[in-house]
Amino acid sequence: MPSGKEIRNKIKSVENTRKITKAMEMVAASKMRKAQDRMLAARPYGEKIRQVAANLSHALTEYKHPFLEQRQSQNNGNSSIGLVLITSDKGLCGGLNANIMRLVLSKIKDAESQNIKTLNTCIGSKGFAFMQRIGAKIVSHITGIGDTPHLEKLIGPLKVQIDAYMSGEVDAVFLAYTRFINTMKQEAVIEQLLPLADKNIITVSDASADSVEKNSENLVENNSAKANQAGWDYVYEPDVKSVIDDLLLRYVEALIYQAVAENIASEQSARMVAMKSASDNAKNVIAEMTLAYNKARQAAITTELTEIVAGAAAV
Repeated sequence: MPSGKEIRNKIKSVENTRKITKAMEMVAASKMRKAQDRMLAARPYGEKIRQVAANLSHALTEYKHPFLEQRQSQNNGNSSIGLVLITSDKGLCGGLNANIMRLVLSKIKDAESQNIKTLNTCIGSKGFAFMQRIGAKIVSHITGIGDTPHLEKLIGPLKVQIDAYMSGEVDAVFLAYTRFINTMKQEAVIEQLLPLADKNIITVSDASADSVEKNSENLVENNSAKANQAGWDYVYEPDVKSVIDDLLLRYVEALIYQAVAENIASEQSARMVAMKSASDNAKNVIAEMTLAYNKARQAAITTELTEIVAGAAAV
């Protein structure tokens, strides 16, 4: 049984750790509120541009943008797909990064089983290190994006994937990130970014890569049906090509920004919950060690009293 001094040192060490985790919990809570406000402020714009892009995909125009063309070659076994992985730069956020990495690894293995290559873009140091460990081909990456995403920093790595899609090097581009549901729940998802699809969300998983994949209908599907029923078209100024080219590029950029904002909000929420759990566990450990210390102290006092009584009796 450890001595009282050793137990006191352990209690002090755990108390110091608890102070750190409690401070990190409070910091994460403050950052989480700001991240949620930023994410919620961006959602209306993202939803509206999705609706407009969906209507454009079924509008009666003679110009068809490459982003709207469904390519069939990705299933012939001799193609490539692009994958944009969004993770955090820092750890201590529970299983947030592990869930999305497990999902991405499953996606890569499925593609390899069909002889489809993947060209990967990493946003966040955790995802970049993960892709390096598994030996995946990384065509672009960015780390150190901080707590506030800036679109001008995200455009560079994303442009590599867009150029690869425009040149025909990849047949589709997928976006993997963690969607914010609420403070206690974050959902790892993979969405099809390019080409613009009626069913945008490809895979959703909370636990493991072996769980059943499910397809979820997006706003695009409803608006596409409305556009087909209406049979209308937009009036373009100055011309169709200029408007659609600029709008769809803004559409892709908006999706990337929204995904990064969602991932940051999920990261701060997961970190706050993880640090709260660590603080609670530290409190329980301190209580257990305090009880053990009191028992050890009581045993030492009892031993001393027994020795004194025995000595007095011997005299």
